[in-house]
Amino acid sequence: MLKFTFSRKKPSNKEIIINAETLEKRVALLENGRLEEFHIERTTEQRLVGSIFKGRIKNLEPGLKAAFVDIGFEKNAFLHYWDIIPESTDATFEAVETKGSKGQTAHNAKPRPTMNDIPKLYPPGTEVIVQVTKGPISTKGPRITTDISLPGRYLVLNPFGGQSGISRKIEDPRERARLRDILRNMTVPEGMGVIFRTVGMGQSRRYFVRDLALLVDEWQKIAERIKAAPASSCVYQEPGLVYRTVRDFLTEEVDRIVVDHAEENEHIRALVGQISNRSKNKVQLYSESSPIFERFGVNKQIEDAFRRQVWLKCGGYVVIDETEALVAIDVNTGRNKSGRDLERTILQTNLEAAEEIARQIRLRNIGGIIVIDFIDMKNRRDQQEVTNRLRECVRRDKAKTHILPISPVGLTEMTRQRQEESIRDAVYEDCPNCKGRGMIKSSESMSVEIQRRIAEVLRKRGESRSDTPGGGTAAGEFSIRVIVHPEVLERLRTRDEELLLGLEQRLSGKLSFRADAALHKEEFKLVNPVNGEELR
Repeated sequence: MLKFTFSRKKPSNKEIIINAETLEKRVALLENGRLEEFHIERTTEQRLVGSIFKGRIKNLEPGLKAAFVDIGFEKNAFLHYWDIIPESTDATFEAVETKGSKGQTAHNAKPRPTMNDIPKLYPPGTEVIVQVTKGPISTKGPRITTDISLPGRYLVLNPFGGQSGISRKIEDPRERARLRDILRNMTVPEGMGVIFRTVGMGQSRRYFVRDLALLVDEWQKIAERIKAAPASSCVYQEPGLVYRTVRDFLTEEVDRIVVDHAEENEHIRALVGQISNRSKNKVQLYSESSPIFERFGVNKQIEDAFRRQVWLKCGGYVVIDETEALVAIDVNTGRNKSGRDLERTILQTNLEAAEEIARQIRLRNIGGIIVIDFIDMKNRRDQQEVTNRLRECVRRDKAKTHILPISPVGLTEMTRQRQEESIRDAVYEDCPNCKGRGMIKSSESMSVEIQRRIAEVLRKRGESRSDTPGGGTAAGEFSIRVIVHPEVLERLRTRDEELLLGLEQRLSGKLSFRADAALHKEEFKLVNPVNGEELR
C-alpha cells in the first residue's frame, strides 16, 4: 500500500479530495486550492438518479399527459408522455452514422407513434423499462424516462436509441472532425447508439473502442436481469459517489486524487487502472492525523460557500435565497464604492458576481428556476458583457443550463437541470424554532399577542359570570398565571407593566407571571393558578 507525506507547498493546480466515512462520503474538486465542485452522499440512502427499473404502469392521466409508474417505492414515479416516446433527435449532440447503424429509407420507415397513441400502446398494467432522471424532491415522486442511457468514461451508450453523435460542448472544428471520423468507423451494435462525451477530446480510438465494449457488456448483464426480475424492481443501480467521481472528473488536468480511506484508495486505483495504468500513480492515500478536509482547507470553504451572504473579492456580495418555487440571487456593491467611475465599479462587481454565482449553483447543486438581480446597468454593452460572462462560467457545469438576456426590469432569468435535492435540503432541515422562516417574533410582538389573549380570556370569563344568576362583581376577580419565555417576561416587566395593570383593572382580572426557559420564545401558556388547568 502506498503512503505519501504531504508538504506545505503551494497546492497542485487541480486535485480531487475524497473523505470516506461510514455514514457519508464527500468529494471536493480543488483548483489552485479553491473549491470548485462539492458532492456529498449518505451511505444509508439509495442512489436513484441514473438507476434503471422494471416498472408497471399504474394509471394514466390524460390531463397531465403523464403516466404514473410503480417502481417499488412509496410514491409512484412520474412518466410524461414525451418521455415515453423521446424525440428522434437530441439537441445536446450532433448525429453521426456508424458502421452498425442502418438508416431506414423513407418508403419503409415505420411511422413514429405520437402522444395520442400512448393510452393504446401503454395501458395500465403494462411493464416498462425506465430510468430515473430526477430524484424525489419534497412531496413529489421521482421522474423517469424510457430513453435509457449508460454513461461510461468516454461514451454514453443508448441501448434503445439508434443514433450516435458527438457532444455539442466539443466546439473545436478539427477535433469534431477527428472524432466524427473515429465514430463513423466504430462498430456499434444494431439498434444502439453512442454519444462521445467531452472528456473524450484528444483521446485515441482505442479508448473509445474499449469503453464501448465495457458498456455493451454491462448492458447485456442488465438485459439478463430485466428478463428474470419481477415488475417494480431495480435492475441497475447507479454507481456510488466515488466511482462517479473517477468516471466524470479524472482528466489529464487532474494532478492527483487524495483519499483518506485505505479500502477506497485500493478501489479507486483499480478503477483508474481500467482507464489508464499511468494515472494510477495519481491516486494517493492520505495518512496524516488531521482530518483531510481540514488539511486541505475544504471545511472552511464549504462553511463560507453555504452562507446566505457570499462576499466577493472586490468588496461586493451576493445574497442567495432558496425557496420552493425558485432561487433568488441579489448582487450588491457592498464595500466596493471607492472607485471614481461608478459605472465601471458596477460592471466590475457584476462580472465578479457572475463568476461566483456560476460557482455557487454548482457547489450548492441549485436547480430549477433561478432569478438574478444584478446591480442596475444603463449601458446595454455592459449588460451583454455580464450575460456572456455568466454563460461562459456555467459551461463547465455538467447540468444543463439556459440563460436569458437581462430583462427590461434588470433581472436575469436562468434554469438549471434539477436531478435531486440541493445540498442545503440534503444536509439541513427546518429549524424547530422558526419553522424554516429564518426569523422569530420579537419580544414586543409577543407582548402584544399575550395581552390580546389575556383580554380574550377575561372577556369570556366576564360574559360567563354575567350569564350566571348571582354573577357579576360579587363573583370577585378572576386570576390568570402567564408562563412565558424569560426574554418575553423581561419585556412585560420593564416596558409593558402599566399596560398590564390597566388590563387588570378594566377587565376585573388578576395576573401573575412566571418564566420558563424550556418554552420557545413564541410560546406562552395561560393557566388557572388554583387547579393548574390551561385556559383556552
